[in-house]
Amino acid sequence: VRLGMRFVKGLRQDTGEAIAREQAAAPFRGVDDLARRCRLRPGELDLLAHAGALGAFGRTRRAALWQVAKVAREAGPLFAESPTDDPSPLPEMTPIEETRADYVATEITTGPHMLAHLRRPLAARGVVSAVELRDRRDGERVTAAGAVIVRQRPGTAKGFVFLTLEDETGMLQAIVRPSLFQDQRAVVVGSGALVVEGRLQKQDGSVSIKAERFWTIPEFERMPSHDFR
Repeated sequence: VRLGMRFVKGLRQDTGEAIAREQAAAPFRGVDDLARRCRLRPGELDLLAHAGALGAFGRTRRAALWQVAKVAREAGPLFAESPTDDPSPLPEMTPIEETRADYVATEITTGPHMLAHLRRPLAARGVVSAVELRDRRDGERVTAAGAVIVRQRPGTAKGFVFLTLEDETGMLQAIVRPSLFQDQRAVVVGSGALVVEGRLQKQDGSVSIKAERFWTIPEFERMPSHDFR
């Protein structure tokens, strides 16, 4: 799966168009060739490296960040022919760090869902997945978790807030009463992913949780969050 250049946050449109145009004319031979033919600024190279867009050149994200730092630096005539693809001394990203980098750079990932990295420790704490909620009884106390993809507070809902959370198995809804939202507003609004505890509500084929408590997920506390809509 490939993402378009428009998903890379901070990358200018004309830069993305230049990359697409040059790639169509002839495949890039490496990071040096990409930077030279597209006249990329140092900051643009950093954005591409952090988003994982330079993986096609056989470089991991940290190795790509190390290389673009050398490519962006003016070498001068004496070192003009010096290689820039020497081994990186930087520690490699862990899988969860790569997913976090995806969301920071593009707000989307083509790799594992963020909750997939945490499923085992979450399950050990009694946190069930969205798909497992289907087998639970109406009114049962449950704990689930997910990335917050929608926050809604309709004007006709008497102050109730509705959250849509997503994990690696699907989506779940959380209903937040006004008093709870007031008490935990900072967590509900400021967290990219949440753990929610409450009573399961099944009605007309829909499944939701009448929320009683929320916790943030530290590994994704600073993930980009979505505004009310």
